[in-house]
Amino acid sequence: MSSGNPFHLGWFLGNSYGVHGWNQAWSGTDAYDWTQPDLHIELAKGCERGSLDFLLLEDSLFVPDNYGGSMDFYLRRALRAPKNDPLPLVPLLTQATKHLGIVPTISTSFYPPYLLARLIATLDLMSKGRVGCNFVTSTAERAAQNFGLDTHLEHDLRYEMAEEFVDVVGKLWDSWDADAVVMDREAGMFVDPAKVRTIDHKGRFFASRGPLNTARPPQGKPVLIQAGGSPQGRQLAAKHMDCVIAALGSVEEMTAFRTDLRKRVAEAGRDPDSCKVFFVVTPTLGETDEEAQERARRRQAQRDAAPELALAQMASLTDIDFSTFDLDAPVAELSTNGQQGTLKRFLKQGRTLREIASNYRFGFEDAVIGTADRVAGVMAEVMQQVGGDGFVFSGPLSRRYVAEVVDGVVPALQRRGLARRGYEHAHFRDNLFAF
Repeated sequence: MSSGNPFHLGWFLGNSYGVHGWNQAWSGTDAYDWTQPDLHIELAKGCERGSLDFLLLEDSLFVPDNYGGSMDFYLRRALRAPKNDPLPLVPLLTQATKHLGIVPTISTSFYPPYLLARLIATLDLMSKGRVGCNFVTSTAERAAQNFGLDTHLEHDLRYEMAEEFVDVVGKLWDSWDADAVVMDREAGMFVDPAKVRTIDHKGRFFASRGPLNTARPPQGKPVLIQAGGSPQGRQLAAKHMDCVIAALGSVEEMTAFRTDLRKRVAEAGRDPDSCKVFFVVTPTLGETDEEAQERARRRQAQRDAAPELALAQMASLTDIDFSTFDLDAPVAELSTNGQQGTLKRFLKQGRTLREIASNYRFGFEDAVIGTADRVAGVMAEVMQQVGGDGFVFSGPLSRRYVAEVVDGVVPALQRRGLARRGYEHAHFRDNLFAF
């Protein structure tokens, strides 16, 4: 039975190598073992069991103090802190899998391009072509201060910087030809010097002589991913990215986003099909629709009882202290040097902060509540309406939730002919663009 063209699947792991399941049911020992890689390794194996394209590891570089003017709330609730660097996880996850793409997050505002290009090239070589990179400009003032700045760079300037950053790392990956390593015993030559060159880049923000001191990545260019929804973020994606992640709550928003991005990609001189759009989906599952609805009701009751959780999360993304606002007063127009697209979507969720916090969703959530088969049916219908290209699952990380998605929803999609049952290619990039 088929419900349309197949689409791609991934997993977006919010809070990445941080604390998962703190004071939550079904978390087992997850929160107590948060420094250990076991849960992430099991997640990667689960993603591969479901033949997902990739696992994306979100990251941030600061302890927030944006809500209530203090770090207290965030540290007490383990909200965005503590958090380990996810990059050391990457080789562990690629060793535990054979086909899955692994995508760490890096900041174009704080990483030196040469360091990043060398690191990702090394990981791609180690994994035989299964690594990507999620580029963020970083939004928080506190993150900037951790790297020696008094204030963060202005929003649009960060994206200009990001564009040059991506250009530089691409040049560095190209500084070795694909066949530069010849290992010619008779000639006594390991690398052909004629196939390695400097890049001599001198730009507005970065300078790098090159070449890399390691070989060209097996994929040539590891898969480039970005999630910015602002006009500047979309422009960066249109020029350089292979994949864009969007957290939107309705079919109308998804359709408009994909249409706009494909238009921008074409205007940048690229084939619109060369940039995939993945939408965040956060299903709530049960053995019956009623059971799933009850779970969703309990979660909503928790949201209604603790609006400060959503507000503190949003404060850390926008550098706006929502604790200073009246929860039940109309919200005036707000601006941010942080995540502008996220703030805009957030403020659309209601008139007062209490309504906004109660209604805020990360991605497509309310329509995907039910049995695995029902959720798969909704995803199929949405993808037909939107036109492609795929979904990334997100949600509270626990072994139970991974099993519900990978062993429930994914097989239901496979039965409809909408999700792959295996991997056609060795490289992440080739699997991503297989259809």
